[in-house]
Amino acid sequence: MEIEAIRLRGFRNYRALDAAFVPGVNLILGDNAQGKTNLLEAITYLSTGRAFRTRKEQELILFGSDFADLEADVLSKNRDKTIRAVLFPGRKPRQLYLNGVKQKNFTTLEGELTTVLFCPEDLSILKAGAEKRRRFLDFALCQLRPGYSRALQEYQRLLDHKSRILKDWRERPEYLDILPDFNLRLAQFGAVLIAYRANYFEKLSRLTAEYHREFSGDREEITMAYHTVSTVENPLAPRSQVEQAILQHQEAHLRAELESGQCLTGPHRDDFEVCCNGLSLKSFGSQGQVRTAAISLKLSEREIFRDDTGEEPVLLLDDVLSELDDGRQDFLLNQLKSGQVFITCCEARKFTKLGSVTHIAGGQLQPG
Repeated sequence: MEIEAIRLRGFRNYRALDAAFVPGVNLILGDNAQGKTNLLEAITYLSTGRAFRTRKEQELILFGSDFADLEADVLSKNRDKTIRAVLFPGRKPRQLYLNGVKQKNFTTLEGELTTVLFCPEDLSILKAGAEKRRRFLDFALCQLRPGYSRALQEYQRLLDHKSRILKDWRERPEYLDILPDFNLRLAQFGAVLIAYRANYFEKLSRLTAEYHREFSGDREEITMAYHTVSTVENPLAPRSQVEQAILQHQEAHLRAELESGQCLTGPHRDDFEVCCNGLSLKSFGSQGQVRTAAISLKLSEREIFRDDTGEEPVLLLDDVLSELDDGRQDFLLNQLKSGQVFITCCEARKFTKLGSVTHIAGGQLQPG
Protein backbone atom coordinates (compact mmCIF):
# COMPACT_ATOMS: atom_id res chain seq x y z
CA MET A 1 0.00 0.00 0.00
CA GLU A 2 1.51 3.31 -1.06
CA ILE A 3 0.48 6.90 -1.70
CA GLU A 4 2.40 8.03 -4.78
CA ALA A 5 1.06 11.58 -4.97
CA ILE A 6 -1.63 13.83 -3.53
CA ARG A 7 -3.41 16.90 -4.87
CA LEU A 8 -5.39 19.25 -2.64
CA ARG A 9 -7.50 22.27 -3.57
CA GLY A 10 -9.20 24.39 -0.93
CA PHE A 11 -8.61 21.89 1.87
CA ARG A 12 -7.94 23.34 5.34
CA ASN A 13 -5.08 25.83 4.78
CA TYR A 14 -4.07 24.38 1.40
CA ARG A 15 -5.18 26.59 -1.46
CA ALA A 16 -3.36 24.38 -3.95
CA LEU A 17 -0.97 21.51 -3.31
CA ASP A 18 0.64 18.95 -5.61
CA ALA A 19 3.09 16.61 -3.90
CA ALA A 20 4.76 13.27 -4.62
CA PHE A 21 6.04 10.89 -1.97
CA VAL A 22 8.59 8.09 -1.65
CA PRO A 23 7.65 4.48 -0.78
CA GLY A 24 9.49 4.54 2.57
CA VAL A 25 9.65 7.29 5.20
CA ASN A 26 8.33 10.75 4.34
CA LEU A 27 9.33 13.31 6.96
CA ILE A 28 7.18 16.44 6.96
CA LEU A 29 8.99 19.26 8.77
CA GLY A 30 7.64 22.66 9.77
CA ASP A 31 6.64 24.99 12.57
CA ASN A 32 3.31 24.66 14.34
CA ALA A 33 0.10 25.66 12.51
CA GLN A 34 1.65 25.43 9.03
CA GLY A 35 -0.40 22.47 7.73
CA LYS A 36 1.54 19.34 8.64
CA THR A 37 -1.37 17.68 10.44
CA ASN A 38 -3.78 18.92 7.76
CA LEU A 39 -1.88 16.83 5.22
CA LEU A 40 -2.32 13.70 7.36
CA GLU A 41 -5.99 14.56 7.78
CA ALA A 42 -6.43 14.69 4.00
CA ILE A 43 -4.85 11.24 3.69
CA THR A 44 -7.06 9.75 6.41
CA TYR A 45 -10.17 11.30 4.84
CA LEU A 46 -9.43 9.56 1.54
CA SER A 47 -8.78 6.36 3.50
CA THR A 48 -11.79 6.34 5.85
CA GLY A 49 -14.24 8.90 4.50
CA ARG A 50 -13.99 10.82 7.78
CA ALA A 51 -11.77 13.50 9.27
CA PHE A 52 -10.10 12.66 12.55
CA ARG A 53 -10.29 16.16 14.08
CA THR A 54 -13.84 17.18 13.23
CA ARG A 55 -17.20 15.74 12.25
CA LYS A 56 -18.16 18.89 10.35
CA GLU A 57 -17.01 18.76 6.74
CA GLN A 58 -17.55 22.51 6.50
CA GLU A 59 -14.46 22.93 8.69
CA LEU A 60 -12.34 21.08 6.11
CA ILE A 61 -13.02 23.66 3.40
CA LEU A 62 -10.64 26.62 3.13
CA PHE A 63 -12.35 29.84 4.20
CA GLY A 64 -13.69 31.57 1.11
CA SER A 65 -13.50 28.47 -1.12
CA ASP A 66 -16.54 27.02 -2.85
CA PHE A 67 -15.34 23.44 -2.33
CA ALA A 68 -12.46 21.25 -1.21
CA ASP A 69 -10.96 18.77 -3.67
CA LEU A 70 -8.80 15.89 -2.40
CA GLU A 71 -7.20 13.43 -4.81
CA ALA A 72 -4.52 10.78 -4.32
CA ASP A 73 -2.71 8.38 -6.63
CA VAL A 74 -2.42 5.09 -4.76
CA LEU A 75 -0.65 1.80 -5.39
CA SER A 76 -3.07 -0.72 -3.91
CA LYS A 77 -3.25 -4.47 -4.46
CA ASN A 78 -0.51 -4.11 -7.11
CA ARG A 79 -2.63 -1.71 -9.14
CA ASP A 80 -2.46 2.04 -9.61
CA LYS A 81 -5.67 3.74 -8.52
CA THR A 82 -6.92 7.29 -8.05
CA ILE A 83 -9.18 8.18 -5.13
CA ARG A 84 -10.94 11.55 -5.07
CA ALA A 85 -13.35 13.37 -2.77
CA VAL A 86 -14.97 16.74 -3.41
CA LEU A 87 -16.56 18.46 -0.41
CA PHE A 88 -19.08 21.29 -0.50
CA PRO A 89 -20.34 23.74 2.11
CA GLY A 90 -23.92 23.57 3.35
CA ARG A 91 -26.00 20.49 2.74
CA LYS A 92 -24.76 19.62 -0.73
CA PRO A 93 -23.48 16.03 -0.53
CA ARG A 94 -19.86 15.19 -1.19
CA GLN A 95 -18.80 13.58 -4.43
CA LEU A 96 -16.58 10.47 -4.39
CA TYR A 97 -14.62 8.97 -7.27
CA LEU A 98 -12.53 5.87 -7.89
CA ASN A 99 -10.43 5.97 -11.07
CA GLY A 100 -12.62 8.81 -12.31
CA VAL A 101 -15.88 6.88 -11.83
CA LYS A 102 -18.37 8.47 -9.44
CA GLN A 103 -19.31 6.31 -6.45
CA LYS A 104 -22.67 6.28 -4.65
CA ASN A 105 -21.11 6.26 -1.19
CA PHE A 106 -17.83 5.53 0.56
CA THR A 107 -18.58 1.82 1.00
CA THR A 108 -17.14 1.05 -2.45
CA LEU A 109 -13.89 2.84 -1.53
CA GLU A 110 -13.27 0.98 1.72
CA GLY A 111 -10.04 -0.97 1.61
CA GLU A 112 -8.64 0.88 -1.40
CA LEU A 113 -6.36 2.92 0.87
CA THR A 114 -5.74 1.64 4.38
CA THR A 115 -4.01 3.83 6.95
CA VAL A 116 -3.04 3.70 10.60
CA LEU A 117 -2.81 7.08 12.30
CA PHE A 118 -1.21 8.17 15.55
CA CYS A 119 -1.75 11.76 16.68
CA PRO A 120 -1.57 13.43 20.11
CA GLU A 121 -5.36 13.36 20.33
CA ASP A 122 -5.14 9.56 20.40
CA LEU A 123 -4.00 9.75 24.01
CA SER A 124 -7.66 10.38 24.77
CA ILE A 125 -8.38 6.81 23.62
CA LEU A 126 -6.96 5.72 26.94
CA LYS A 127 -7.84 8.72 29.10
CA ALA A 128 -11.29 9.89 27.96
CA GLY A 129 -14.72 8.24 27.93
CA ALA A 130 -15.86 5.05 26.24
CA GLU A 131 -16.94 6.79 23.01
CA LYS A 132 -13.29 7.42 22.07
CA ARG A 133 -12.41 3.76 22.48
CA ARG A 134 -15.42 2.59 20.47
CA ARG A 135 -14.51 5.05 17.73
CA PHE A 136 -10.97 3.66 17.68
CA LEU A 137 -12.31 0.13 17.11
CA ASP A 138 -14.85 1.36 14.55
CA PHE A 139 -12.22 3.22 12.49
CA ALA A 140 -10.02 0.14 12.26
CA LEU A 141 -12.78 -2.36 11.57
CA CYS A 142 -14.51 -0.21 8.95
CA GLN A 143 -11.27 -0.23 6.94
CA LEU A 144 -10.56 -3.89 7.52
CA ARG A 145 -14.06 -5.39 7.30
CA PRO A 146 -16.63 -3.92 4.87
CA GLY A 147 -19.26 -6.16 6.48
CA TYR A 148 -18.64 -4.44 9.80
CA SER A 149 -19.14 -1.03 8.24
CA ARG A 150 -22.50 -2.04 6.77
CA ALA A 151 -23.63 -3.63 10.04
CA LEU A 152 -22.57 -0.54 11.99
CA GLN A 153 -24.55 1.75 9.70
CA GLU A 154 -27.65 -0.42 9.99
CA TYR A 155 -27.31 -0.71 13.75
CA GLN A 156 -27.06 3.07 14.07
CA ARG A 157 -30.14 3.51 11.86
CA LEU A 158 -32.15 1.11 14.03
CA LEU A 159 -30.84 2.73 17.20
CA ASP A 160 -31.97 6.15 16.01
CA HIS A 161 -35.48 4.79 15.40
CA LYS A 162 -35.62 3.11 18.79
CA SER A 163 -34.40 6.28 20.49
CA ARG A 164 -37.23 8.20 18.88
CA ILE A 165 -39.77 5.59 20.05
CA LEU A 166 -38.48 5.80 23.62
CA LYS A 167 -38.59 9.58 23.51
CA ASP A 168 -42.09 9.91 22.05
CA TRP A 169 -44.03 6.87 23.26
CA ARG A 170 -46.02 8.78 25.86
CA GLU A 171 -47.46 11.06 23.16
CA ARG A 172 -47.72 8.19 20.68
CA PRO A 173 -48.49 4.99 22.67
CA GLU A 174 -48.90 3.02 19.45
CA TYR A 175 -45.12 3.25 19.00
CA LEU A 176 -44.76 0.56 21.67
CA ASP A 177 -46.30 -1.95 19.28
CA ILE A 178 -43.26 -1.81 17.01
CA LEU A 179 -40.63 -1.63 19.77
CA PRO A 180 -40.14 -5.46 19.91
CA ASP A 181 -39.35 -5.51 16.19
CA PHE A 182 -36.64 -2.89 16.63
CA ASN A 183 -35.25 -4.71 19.66
CA LEU A 184 -34.99 -7.93 17.66
CA ARG A 185 -33.20 -6.27 14.76
CA LEU A 186 -30.89 -4.41 17.13
CA ALA A 187 -30.03 -7.69 18.83
CA GLN A 188 -29.27 -9.30 15.47
CA PHE A 189 -26.99 -6.53 14.22
CA GLY A 190 -25.59 -5.98 17.71
CA ALA A 191 -24.44 -9.60 17.76
CA VAL A 192 -22.64 -8.99 14.47
CA LEU A 193 -20.84 -5.93 15.86
CA ILE A 194 -19.82 -7.76 19.03
CA ALA A 195 -18.45 -10.70 17.04
CA TYR A 196 -16.30 -8.45 14.86
CA ARG A 197 -15.09 -6.41 17.83
CA ALA A 198 -14.31 -9.40 20.03
CA ASN A 199 -12.28 -11.20 17.34
CA TYR A 200 -10.36 -8.05 16.46
CA PHE A 201 -9.82 -7.17 20.13
CA GLU A 202 -8.40 -10.60 20.89
CA LYS A 203 -5.59 -10.04 18.38
CA LEU A 204 -5.18 -6.38 19.31
CA SER A 205 -4.73 -7.02 23.03
CA ARG A 206 -2.15 -9.76 22.49
CA LEU A 207 -0.04 -7.70 20.10
CA THR A 208 -0.33 -4.52 22.16
CA ALA A 209 0.99 -6.32 25.22
CA GLU A 210 3.99 -7.58 23.21
CA TYR A 211 4.80 -4.18 21.71
CA HIS A 212 4.45 -2.35 25.02
CA ARG A 213 6.63 -4.85 26.85
CA GLU A 214 9.44 -4.38 24.30
CA PHE A 215 8.80 -0.63 24.18
CA SER A 216 9.34 -0.34 27.94
CA GLY A 217 12.34 -2.63 28.11
CA ASP A 218 10.34 -5.37 29.89
CA ARG A 219 9.51 -2.98 32.75
CA GLU A 220 5.79 -2.63 32.03
CA GLU A 221 3.04 -5.16 31.29
CA ILE A 222 -0.16 -4.19 29.52
CA THR A 223 -3.43 -6.11 29.95
CA MET A 224 -6.66 -5.31 28.12
CA ALA A 225 -10.29 -6.31 28.66
CA TYR A 226 -13.29 -5.87 26.33
CA HIS A 227 -16.59 -4.94 28.02
CA THR A 228 -19.89 -5.40 26.21
CA VAL A 229 -23.50 -6.19 27.18
CA SER A 230 -23.32 -7.75 30.66
CA THR A 231 -25.45 -10.78 29.77
CA VAL A 232 -22.99 -11.72 26.99
CA GLU A 233 -20.73 -14.04 28.94
CA ASN A 234 -18.57 -14.94 25.94
CA PRO A 235 -18.48 -12.41 23.09
CA LEU A 236 -16.72 -15.01 20.93
CA ALA A 237 -19.66 -17.44 21.26
CA PRO A 238 -21.86 -18.21 18.23
CA ARG A 239 -23.83 -15.16 17.14
CA SER A 240 -27.16 -16.82 17.90
CA GLN A 241 -26.12 -17.12 21.56
CA VAL A 242 -24.93 -13.52 21.68
CA GLU A 243 -28.18 -12.38 20.10
CA GLN A 244 -30.24 -14.18 22.76
CA ALA A 245 -28.10 -12.66 25.51
CA ILE A 246 -28.74 -9.17 24.09
CA LEU A 247 -32.47 -9.83 23.96
CA GLN A 248 -32.35 -10.95 27.60
CA HIS A 249 -30.59 -7.73 28.54
CA GLN A 250 -33.14 -5.67 26.61
CA GLU A 251 -36.02 -7.35 28.44
CA ALA A 252 -34.42 -6.71 31.82
CA HIS A 253 -33.96 -3.02 31.03
CA LEU A 254 -37.29 -2.36 29.29
CA ARG A 255 -38.91 -0.52 32.18
CA ALA A 256 -35.83 1.61 32.78
CA GLU A 257 -35.65 2.53 29.10
CA LEU A 258 -39.31 3.54 29.00
CA GLU A 259 -38.95 5.66 32.12
CA SER A 260 -35.73 7.35 31.04
CA GLY A 261 -36.61 7.69 27.36
CA GLN A 262 -33.12 6.41 26.46
CA CYS A 263 -31.70 3.24 24.94
CA LEU A 264 -29.70 1.73 27.79
CA THR A 265 -28.67 -1.61 26.34
CA GLY A 266 -26.56 -2.66 23.37
CA PRO A 267 -23.04 -2.58 21.92
CA HIS A 268 -23.31 1.18 21.33
CA ARG A 269 -22.23 1.31 25.00
CA ASP A 270 -19.23 -1.03 24.58
CA ASP A 271 -15.89 -0.15 26.14
CA PHE A 272 -12.48 -1.64 26.81
CA GLU A 273 -10.04 -1.21 29.66
CA VAL A 274 -6.25 -0.99 29.49
CA CYS A 275 -4.09 -1.59 32.58
CA CYS A 276 -0.36 -1.18 33.05
CA ASN A 277 1.23 -3.35 35.73
CA GLY A 278 -2.26 -3.99 37.11
CA LEU A 279 -3.33 -0.34 37.34
CA SER A 280 -5.83 1.39 35.04
CA LEU A 281 -4.05 3.68 32.58
CA LYS A 282 -7.14 5.88 32.51
CA SER A 283 -6.88 6.62 36.21
CA PHE A 284 -3.23 6.07 37.11
CA GLY A 285 -1.13 6.07 33.92
CA SER A 286 1.71 8.57 33.50
CA GLN A 287 1.98 10.59 30.29
CA GLY A 288 4.85 8.40 29.11
CA GLN A 289 2.97 5.17 29.84
CA VAL A 290 -0.18 6.40 28.12
CA ARG A 291 1.73 7.57 25.06
CA THR A 292 3.65 4.29 24.86
CA ALA A 293 0.43 2.26 25.16
CA ALA A 294 -1.33 4.39 22.51
CA ILE A 295 1.56 3.92 20.07
CA SER A 296 1.59 0.19 20.86
CA LEU A 297 -2.11 0.05 19.97
CA LYS A 298 -1.35 1.67 16.61
CA LEU A 299 1.60 -0.60 15.82
CA SER A 300 -0.62 -3.57 16.65
CA GLU A 301 -3.32 -2.23 14.37
CA ARG A 302 -0.77 -1.97 11.54
CA GLU A 303 0.39 -5.56 12.09
CA ILE A 304 -3.18 -6.89 12.06
CA PHE A 305 -3.88 -5.06 8.80
CA ARG A 306 -0.70 -6.41 7.23
CA ASP A 307 -1.37 -10.00 8.31
CA ASP A 308 -5.01 -9.85 7.25
CA THR A 309 -4.68 -8.12 3.87
CA GLY A 310 -1.14 -9.00 2.83
CA GLU A 311 -0.38 -5.30 2.41
CA GLU A 312 1.29 -2.86 4.77
CA PRO A 313 -1.07 0.02 5.59
CA VAL A 314 0.31 3.54 5.32
CA LEU A 315 1.50 4.61 8.79
CA LEU A 316 0.81 8.24 9.76
CA LEU A 317 2.66 9.58 12.81
CA ASP A 318 1.89 13.10 14.00
CA ASP A 319 4.27 14.52 16.63
CA VAL A 320 5.07 11.02 17.78
CA LEU A 321 8.32 11.38 19.76
CA SER A 322 7.13 13.88 22.36
CA GLU A 323 7.51 12.69 25.96
CA LEU A 324 9.31 9.47 24.99
CA ASP A 325 12.72 8.74 26.50
CA ASP A 326 15.65 7.82 24.26
CA GLY A 327 15.11 4.08 24.64
CA ARG A 328 11.46 4.27 23.62
CA GLN A 329 12.30 6.61 20.73
CA ASP A 330 14.87 4.14 19.40
CA PHE A 331 12.42 1.24 19.66
CA LEU A 332 9.78 3.18 17.70
CA LEU A 333 12.22 4.23 14.98
CA ASN A 334 13.20 0.60 14.50
CA GLN A 335 9.56 -0.17 13.64
CA LEU A 336 9.65 2.17 10.62
CA LYS A 337 11.78 0.01 8.36
CA SER A 338 8.91 -1.44 6.34
CA GLY A 339 6.00 0.08 4.47
CA GLN A 340 5.28 3.73 3.75
CA VAL A 341 5.40 6.12 6.70
CA PHE A 342 4.53 9.81 7.08
CA ILE A 343 6.02 11.59 10.11
CA THR A 344 5.33 15.18 11.09
CA CYS A 345 7.52 17.07 13.52
CA CYS A 346 8.97 20.51 14.17
CA GLU A 347 12.59 19.33 14.36
CA ALA A 348 14.25 16.56 12.37
CA ARG A 349 16.21 15.11 15.28
CA LYS A 350 16.69 11.34 14.75
CA PHE A 351 14.50 11.19 11.65
CA THR A 352 16.80 12.86 9.11
CA LYS A 353 18.50 9.68 7.90
CA LEU A 354 15.28 7.68 7.54
CA GLY A 355 14.00 8.91 4.19
CA SER A 356 12.72 11.88 2.23
CA VAL A 357 12.54 15.24 4.02
CA THR A 358 9.96 17.84 2.98
CA HIS A 359 9.47 21.25 4.56
CA ILE A 360 6.08 22.87 4.93
CA ALA A 361 5.26 26.53 5.53
CA GLY A 362 1.93 28.30 5.14
CA GLY A 363 0.28 25.39 3.37
CA GLN A 364 3.11 24.94 0.88
CA LEU A 365 5.44 21.95 0.61
CA GLN A 366 9.04 22.59 -0.35
CA PRO A 367 11.28 19.52 -0.95
CA GLY A 368 14.52 19.83 0.95
